[in-house]
Amino acid sequence: KWDATVQKPVLDPVVASKPQAILIAANDKTVMQKPIEAAIAAGIKVVLVDTTIDDPSSAVSEIASDNYGGGKAAFDAVKQLQPKGGKVLVVSTSPGVSSVDARVLGFADKANADKKFNYIGVQYSNNEPAVAQRIVTAALAKNRDIVAVFATNLFSAQGVAAGIKQAGRAGKVTVVGFDAGSDQVKALKAGTVQALIAQQPGTIGSKGIEAAVAAIAGKAPESKKIATGFTILTKKNIDTAAGKKAQYRDSCN
Repeated sequence: KWDATVQKPVLDPVVASKPQAILIAANDKTVMQKPIEAAIAAGIKVVLVDTTIDDPSSAVSEIASDNYGGGKAAFDAVKQLQPKGGKVLVVSTSPGVSSVDARVLGFADKANADKKFNYIGVQYSNNEPAVAQRIVTAALAKNRDIVAVFATNLFSAQGVAAGIKQAGRAGKVTVVGFDAGSDQVKALKAGTVQALIAQQPGTIGSKGIEAAVAAIAGKAPESKKIATGFTILTKKNIDTAAGKKAQYRDSCN
């Protein structure tokens, strides 16, 4: 579950154990503000990775993908795969998560600026594939002319693909997913998903450790805010050298 009510009970005892530093992906930018501030007030160096909070000024650094840019890249992938245009929908997790909120906004802004496309909004699955499936099944019943759906994370993409198949629209409606873990790559190769927006999670992790180590040593971080880039993966480039490099590693071995 991607939920602050689950994350806070994990964070609180970690803070009580008094580590020198914590890397954390906040599950809600508003709800997790005070728990993270409490960690900082306890003298712990906090590095925000992947997601952020409403006021990150007291954190050592924010290290994340340019998620707004990632949303724009998702629309670029839709344009490549559906050049004639049409209606497009976004299925996201929950409002209030900084990363996916920015992806939705980037996609929406670029879609609304293109006259060939009609952006019909975002719906939320609460990170549940079954909910995403119901959303897409209902959306396709109402809008038979949807040409693409952008799913902002793995579970949304799984549910979206299942909903499209259930509606008998597989192969006609493009699914653009986010991330490039082994499951997502398998879905791309199988044709369940037509494009993936690959982040650089390894870089986010390594930069996070570097920032934490610097802070513990009393040094300034490389930057208060570091944004990493993306690669658009499709069947055409998934097996190229660049495509393989962009895929996530399941282990450090």
